[in-house]
Amino acid sequence: QVQLVESGGGLVQPGGSLRLSCVVSGRFLSINGMGWYRQAPGKERESVASITSSGSTNYADSVRGRFTISRDNAKNTVYLQMNSLKPEDSAVYYCNAEVVRPFGRVPYWGQGTQVTVSS
Repeated sequence: QVQLVESGGGLVQPGGSLRLSCVVSGRFLSINGMGWYRQAPGKERESVASITSSGSTNYADSVRGRFTISRDNAKNTVYLQMNSLKPEDSAVYYCNAEVVRPFGRVPYWGQGTQVTVSS
């Protein structure tokens, strides 16, 4: 089985920073794309940032210039550095990874970590 475990969420004041981490563990051959999504109450889950296995990145317009996604392939870990946080960034943040297993490529999700931006 494959597990994704996020950490790093919490309460932060507007303008502050947080760093989310997501570790992928279990039995797999490799990891393709990884990404971060978020879902606020009453809203649909949206893509925040993504990164390919070679390091190419993509960001939602709402976070570009404030958030940075990175990955450490040796540690099977993806990070999301969030700076200049705004109240509208408050949401549950989910990690996603496309994992290569012997029978094919499978997307997995983490359990989510809460980020609250409030004074």
